[in-house]
Amino acid sequence: MKRVALGTTLINFILSIVLWAEFDSSTSEYQFTQEFNQVNFCHLHIGVDGISLYFVLLTTFITPICILSNWDNIKEQLKYFLMCFLVLETLLIAVFVVLDILLFYVFFESVLIPLFLIVGIWGGSATRVRAAFLLFLYTLFGSLFMLLAFLVIYYNVGSTDFQVVSLSEINLESQKLLWLAVFISMAIKTPLLPFHVWLPRAHAEAPLAGSVILAGLILKLATYGYMRILIQFLPDATSYFSPLVQTIAVITLIYASLATLRQTDFKALVAYSSIGHMAVVVLGLFSNTIQGIDGALLLSIAHGVVSPALFILVGGVLYDRYHTRTIRYYRGMTAYMPLFSIMFFVFTIFNAAVPLSANWAGEFLCLAGAFQRNPVFAVLGSTGIVLSAAYSIWLYNRIAFGAWSKYLNYTTDITRREFMLLLPLLFVAVVFGIFPNIILDSVHASTSGLLYSIT
Repeated sequence: MKRVALGTTLINFILSIVLWAEFDSSTSEYQFTQEFNQVNFCHLHIGVDGISLYFVLLTTFITPICILSNWDNIKEQLKYFLMCFLVLETLLIAVFVVLDILLFYVFFESVLIPLFLIVGIWGGSATRVRAAFLLFLYTLFGSLFMLLAFLVIYYNVGSTDFQVVSLSEINLESQKLLWLAVFISMAIKTPLLPFHVWLPRAHAEAPLAGSVILAGLILKLATYGYMRILIQFLPDATSYFSPLVQTIAVITLIYASLATLRQTDFKALVAYSSIGHMAVVVLGLFSNTIQGIDGALLLSIAHGVVSPALFILVGGVLYDRYHTRTIRYYRGMTAYMPLFSIMFFVFTIFNAAVPLSANWAGEFLCLAGAFQRNPVFAVLGSTGIVLSAAYSIWLYNRIAFGAWSKYLNYTTDITRREFMLLLPLLFVAVVFGIFPNIILDSVHASTSGLLYSIT
């Protein structure tokens, strides 16, 4: 069963690479479009542009890693565990390729069902059900407002098709109300303060594969939603509310970074650092500049690679060996696990956005875009780089260096399977860090189309 599931996800990844190779990056039009009109109540219209292409690639790249990461751990109801991930991959790809706002909502929300089961059934401790309900109720509550907004758009425009909606004129007062309704849903998924409570809980309790898919893909739904719905369909309201969103993003960034320093559970620590990085993405998206939006997309992809690697290292390698997530029990891992220490060091400093990592290129562009709009926000946002360096180096120093902890037994270094999990993530993070133009050149036409009407 595991081999069938892994083989299926690898075939999807190969097909998405073919899609990438065939993609024409010189246009902002939707490509590979297909329409299915056989069902009278549902108009399934799919296609990809520069923005959705990389999210589809990220989805097909991360899913095989999820299945491999829990290769030996899941003993109970394995078939249903694998089915949840295959369904989740299908729904995530659907979110990124549908060209209809009502179907976007349907797929955006249906992602919650397999995720709820993954956290609630295969989670790590007795509080997993509470974490699953928190995840489900928080995100479902916000999305009710988004559904109402989409129904209002349908009532006024007469269509739910992306291209029809983007061409229709909506007056500013209506845009403001619709924008606020959709923003609440996206803010919970990002997550921004004060809607962030569900994320550390869900991460800490989820199985390793659940943490990887949460960090790598579920948090990217909000980035995609901001670009596809708010900036594209409600541009005037987006411009009007940008200072408010950037204020929330800066507060979230500083709060999450300071909260990260106080964590004692290493999965919760990596989860809180994700909140800080997603706040930088939001800062770039609402900068109203090409650099900011390009940087936000690049940082989303980079975070979707580096954060899963950190979860594999702490929630997989260490947790599988010692079955505790408490940082103070660990010390001096370099003595017995040198290869683990090297990998952990590389991904830790990548998470802190050092040069030559994709995170650095993304954060630099986000802050450069924010600086053009408002230098004060950019300066406050850049404190996140200092704070992320502080908690990253503190975590690494605490676990890797010092005398060997008396609480730990002797253990082996990372296995071949764990190494093969980390290698592709390392390769992608380094290649996109040194050559960010691989992504930037092919998304430029689509991101420019968000801000300027290209004829």
